Formats: sequence, C-alpha cells, structure tokens
Amino acid sequence: MPVVFGLGALTLLAAANRYLWRRLFRDTTSGPGRVRRAGAALLAGGWALAIGALAAERAGAPFWLQQILAWPGFLWLAISLYLLLAVLAGEAVRPLLRRLLERRARTGTTAGAPVAPARPEPLPVGARAAGEAAPGTPPTPLSTTTPDPSRRLFVSRAVAGAAAAAALGTVGYGTYGVLRGPRVKRVTVTLAKLPRAAHGYRIAVVSDIHLSPVLGRDFAQKVVDTVNGTQPDLIAVVGDLVDGSVKDLGPAAAPLARLKARHGSYFVTGNHEYFSGAEQWVEEVRRLGLDPLENARTELPWFDLAGVNDIAGESEGRGPDFAKALGDRDTARACSSPTSPSRSTTPCATASTSSSPGTPTAASCGPATSSPKPRTRPSRAWNATATPSCTCPGARAPGARPRAWEHPPTSPSSNWPAHADAKA
Repeated sequence: MPVVFGLGALTLLAAANRYLWRRLFRDTTSGPGRVRRAGAALLAGGWALAIGALAAERAGAPFWLQQILAWPGFLWLAISLYLLLAVLAGEAVRPLLRRLLERRARTGTTAGAPVAPARPEPLPVGARAAGEAAPGTPPTPLSTTTPDPSRRLFVSRAVAGAAAAAALGTVGYGTYGVLRGPRVKRVTVTLAKLPRAAHGYRIAVVSDIHLSPVLGRDFAQKVVDTVNGTQPDLIAVVGDLVDGSVKDLGPAAAPLARLKARHGSYFVTGNHEYFSGAEQWVEEVRRLGLDPLENARTELPWFDLAGVNDIAGESEGRGPDFAKALGDRDTARACSSPTSPSRSTTPCATASTSSSPGTPTAASCGPATSSPKPRTRPSRAWNATATPSCTCPGARAPGARPRAWEHPPTSPSSNWPAHADAKA
C-alpha cells in the first residue's frame, strides 16, 4: 500500500509540473529555445531542493545541512503550490480574455462609415481589368481565416505573468510577515458575573511558533519580546512550538525562559510536538520555566486553567483525557472577589462562547495567525474556564460600567493575592 501511494503521489507531482511547464513556458514562447529549457531546469531543481529539505528533516540529517536546504526547499513548496492554484484560476480567465480581444479586433475593422465603391473606368475592347485571370485559368480558392497566433501568445503571456506575480507576491508577503515577528491583536473577551478585581486580566495566547531550521533563536527572542511587551498576567503557549528535536532546536528555544507573567506561563502540546519527540520537549519547556499541562489543571485566583494533550498523542498512549484534567475539580468554586467572603453558585460562561456583560482583556501573539480563535479541537482546549460552571477570569461586576483596556495593578493590593505565582 505505501508503494502504491508513493507511485500515485509521484505521478500526480509529475503531471502537475508538466502542466505548469506547459502553461508558464511552452505556451508563452513561439518555439523551442533557452526559455523552455530554463523553465524545465527551474521546476526540476526547485523540487529537488524541496524533496531534499523534507528528507533531511525526516532522516535527522546534520542540522547544518537541514538549515542549508530548508529555506530554498520550503519556499519552493509554497511558491509551486500558489503557482498551481493561480494557473488553474487562469483557465477561467483565458477564454474570456481571448474573446474580448477578438471582439475588439472585429470592432476595429468595421469601425467608421462605409466607403462607396469608385465608378470603374471604361476599358478598351479586349483589355482585362487588373487582377482578372486569363481565359481558361482555374479560379483561386478563397483563403480560410485562421486564429491569430500573436493574439493567442499574448493571452498566454498575460495569464502566466499574472499567475507568477500572484504566487510570488503571496509567498513574499507571508515570508516578510514571519521574519518581521509576531504582531499583537488585542481582543476584549466578554464574560459574566466575575468580580471587579478580575477586570483587565490579560492572557497572552501564543500559538504555532514552529521553531525549525528556518526559524531559530532570533525569531524566538522576537516572540518573547512581543509577549512580554503586553505585560500579561498569564501566558499560554498552546502547541506547535517546534519542528525538530531538542538536540537541534533546544538552543533556539532557550529565550522562552525569559517569558514573564504575573501568574506564570503554561504549555500544552500540539501535533508537531509528537513529530519531534513530545516527551523530551515537555521536559525541556519545564526546564525553561513553563508549566506543561498534560491532561492537568491548575487553580488560579478566579478560575481553573486546564490543558489536555493533542489528539496526535494517542499514537503514543498520551492522548487527550478530559476526565483526568477536569474530573476532580471543585464545581462549587464561586465567581467572587478574593477580598469578599461571599460565594455565588451562579455559573459563569466560558471565554470562547459567552456574550454576556463584562470586559476582560486579552493579548494574543502568534506568528502564524494574527487573531486568537476559539479552539474547537479537544487536543488544544484553552478556554479561560474548564467548564461552563467554573470560575472565569477578567469580567467586571454585573451592571458596572465597562472600563475597556483597564490595566491590572502593578503591585499586590487588596484586590490581588500577595502570592501571585500561579505555577503548580
């Protein structure tokens, strides 16, 4: 079965590249020559680098070799994918553009008022008019009209040029966005029936960093600086931190030790950790000062924070276990101020679904996405609350006037516990 799948993948890859070469190089040239040969060499060389980069990563080749192959190989994967999509989209534009040009050509030949034919001059007896065939000569057949090859060549070049520009522009913009570092999008999450003291609570959600031979220590430092700049109360690194082993990428992840948050930094696995040695990475992030939540929960001042393993961990017997993470939690925990002895049993909503009054604040930082999204996969469930009946962070008292973007106190006070370290 793997052999059949491999042959099918190679056949599909060859057909796709043949199609790209035809549309980008053969159809845009008038005949064989250096352009067609250069196009074939470009496609073959790009895929050789891409396959080499993938093979080096999977085979555990020396890290310096992975770094050499990674940039050109993975860039070519992205460029070829967007090229294929753009050229396929161009198939719908190609006939429309050809018809438009043909219509404009016909309009140009018939434009203007018709000219009356000139009166023929009288000819001497026995003379023939110009162009008249001699007696006995067979008539010349009428010539059939053929499509204009220059017009067809123009359409092919226009579509190919637009496809190449779209693909290169998309990949270039994405590459620039990654190298520039993560951007912060601030989102106000509305929760109900939480104490005023929790108003303005900030959670920095960091997702899909993907440290690799392409993105190393400098990129990790940019992420740390950006996250720390939001002055979060809690940091949640929600998986897909790395694409490689601790041996190769441990030094690149070292800046994570400088993450700073009032109530600690926490980590859950993503599927890419299980491609890269999840057990070793869990120990490494723990050594760097992050608390891994492997089907576990920690109690914070106003809410419980729970994390479950990625579903990819099922292959190692370490899949998500919600009962273990949430089964023994105190469901009677109230949504009340730490300074108030009163306890309320009214359930409060989860951060990802509630639309009730309240204005907590959150800062989300991620290199791959620009805005936090509610995670529906059970493998990465990072809500502000574990269940709808648990205590939630960041809302103001019911009926209180919203105070958007209120900063939490900078030092412990009557509304903040003296011991602010929430790490287990």
